[in-house]
Amino acid sequence: MTVRSALLRVHDMLEAIDGINNALGGVSFDDFAQSWILRSAIERGVEIISEASRHIPSDLKQEQSDIRWKDIAGIGDILRHEYQRVAPDIVWRVVHDYLPELRAALVDIAKAIE
Repeated sequence: MTVRSALLRVHDMLEAIDGINNALGGVSFDDFAQSWILRSAIERGVEIISEASRHIPSDLKQEQSDIRWKDIAGIGDILRHEYQRVAPDIVWRVVHDYLPELRAALVDIAKAIE
């Protein structure tokens, strides 16, 4: 198996965030909550973000100490193993309240790596 660099992981996360933002552009919470396909796609994007975050070096994460890195890693476990507990409003809140800040931090991390 090929080992992906930290920079590629950051790009994976940015791609997932941008994909989530594009998929939810102009979508209301009610439409999101009622669409199994849309919820599943967004949850998959969050899973990718979660898994990729586990491969970002600790020193880079420490430079972005406002980001809840443990929670980011942990949500992937919940989506994979406790999927029956995942309510649409939780995913919606994660996407709208936390991904913008995470995206900005990832851009900074990418610049630091490059």
